[in-house]
Amino acid sequence: MPRAPAGKRAAEIRGRRAETLAAVMLRLKGYRILARRLRTPSGEIDLLARRGNLIVIVEVKARATLDEAQESLTPRQQQRLAAAAAWLPNWRPKLAGLDIRFDLVAIAPRRWPRHIPNAWMAA
Repeated sequence: MPRAPAGKRAAEIRGRRAETLAAVMLRLKGYRILARRLRTPSGEIDLLARRGNLIVIVEVKARATLDEAQESLTPRQQQRLAAAAAWLPNWRPKLAGLDIRFDLVAIAPRRWPRHIPNAWMAA
């Protein structure tokens, strides 16, 4: 299997670190992480978390600043995540009756992550 270019490997490492930091922060806020990098037919969910009767689909964005990270979520990504949310009951039927929310965690160097609950609504 060919190795990924160095820049791509570095981005992969940064992404994994950002997701780990986001998961730790969410755990401290009382969320239970159900899955990381969950592959669905519609694409990948960075973090799938639960708190009570709420399932949270979390997109993690790491950029140079928190504002850049927050602004980097595109409408296409939002649509992909909404489609992935519709698939969740097929993956775990017990999730079928729970409320779903879409959150964003923005990550920037030397800053505490910014958690934006209900960052967007599924269409």
